[in-house]
Amino acid sequence: MTDPHASTPSALENAPDDVKLAVDLIYLLENHAIDPDTALSAIEMVRRDLLAKKNSPP
Repeated sequence: MTDPHASTPSALENAPDDVKLAVDLIYLLENHAIDPDTALSAIEMVRRDLLAKKNSPP
């Protein structure tokens, strides 16, 4: 018997790019057993860097 959902895209495939990226990041952090405080500190650094790039002229 075949899986009726095999050809149906998963919810993640149809999710917005930011959701897909968040899922990937969560998986990466959990898979590598990154301490939550270390992860939050790194995420804040990335946030500041991206905001600086976003606000700087091309």
